[in-house]
Amino acid sequence: MSAIAPTTTRAEPQAPTTTTTISAGLARRTSVRTPLLVAFAALAGAMLVGVSVGPANLSLSTVLGALASHLPLLHHHANISRLQSDIVWQIRLPRVVLGGLVGAMLAGGGAAYQGVFRNPLADPYLLGVAAGAGLGATAVIVTTSQLSALLPVAAFAGAVGAVTLTYVVGATVGRQGATTSIVLAGVAVAALLTAIQTYLQQRHVPDLQNVYSWILGRLTTASWSDVVLILPYITLSAVVLVAHRRFLDVLRVGEEEANTLGVSSSRVRLTLVAAATLGTAAAVAVSGLIGFVGIIVPHTVRLTTNASYRVVLPVSMIGGAAFLILADVAARTVQAPSEIPIGVVTAFVGAPFFLFVLRSRRAQRGVR
Repeated sequence: MSAIAPTTTRAEPQAPTTTTTISAGLARRTSVRTPLLVAFAALAGAMLVGVSVGPANLSLSTVLGALASHLPLLHHHANISRLQSDIVWQIRLPRVVLGGLVGAMLAGGGAAYQGVFRNPLADPYLLGVAAGAGLGATAVIVTTSQLSALLPVAAFAGAVGAVTLTYVVGATVGRQGATTSIVLAGVAVAALLTAIQTYLQQRHVPDLQNVYSWILGRLTTASWSDVVLILPYITLSAVVLVAHRRFLDVLRVGEEEANTLGVSSSRVRLTLVAAATLGTAAAVAVSGLIGFVGIIVPHTVRLTTNASYRVVLPVSMIGGAAFLILADVAARTVQAPSEIPIGVVTAFVGAPFFLFVLRSRRAQRGVR
């Protein structure tokens, strides 16, 4: 009797009531609003720390006064010297803003790649971005002295070219849009470009220090011109990714299921990969290759918030900005007055976290 009892119960209404709909909407907004507020608070704190900490000893009140000195309504009330204002506005603030943009893009790109390829270990360098940017940067370093003008362009072109080649190869050897073919093509393209880069390094040994300095990541030469250079690309990329965040939830259920729901999985995947690649290429063009940000930040967000990409993607971008700003603070203060590459800091934090995630996932599978 108990086996058929559920069939005799009153059927649920097909359409939810107005109250139920409003309550569900409020619950959804609350679930998104709280992580966003926490992330924005963390970003504001990280930016304040990034602007305050440095070789020059500036108090918090001095920093706030320097920031206010450039605001139209407050500059007459800021009792700040020209030197203090320049330190904050011309040295520290552009570095903080650039670090925030790079961190946001690496974390957002990592979250998007993980959703597109349904792989929690995917990062924004998966399809050859790192190898292509590294080859482009290395080619410029070993052939010319005009690094400031040509290095970002070469790194950007190399990154975009590598992912384009990956997609062409993936579409040629496998079913168009198939994730497995694309990932395998990315591995092959990355191996080829890395081999060419290694050959160039061996032929130009005196330039190895400059090459490795770029590969390990740095924000030491950050300026407002760098911010202006990458801002359009990162803005476009961020807008496209956030606008398509709900499609990532659809792709999680599988390609066939997504197609039955009316979503063109291949078109959505191409759009998301193109947007993430564009932003990541712009980021690495000015910062070099900074690892682990695209893995540890989205995972942290998933562990602490809703697993839906409507939460994970925007919160990851804001959290990635805060994380990289703080990592840069550590990079320029741990061995002050000298600096260590920011990629070393992110690897120092990211490698143990990566092992923790692997261990946790293994434990969860063991429990199941």
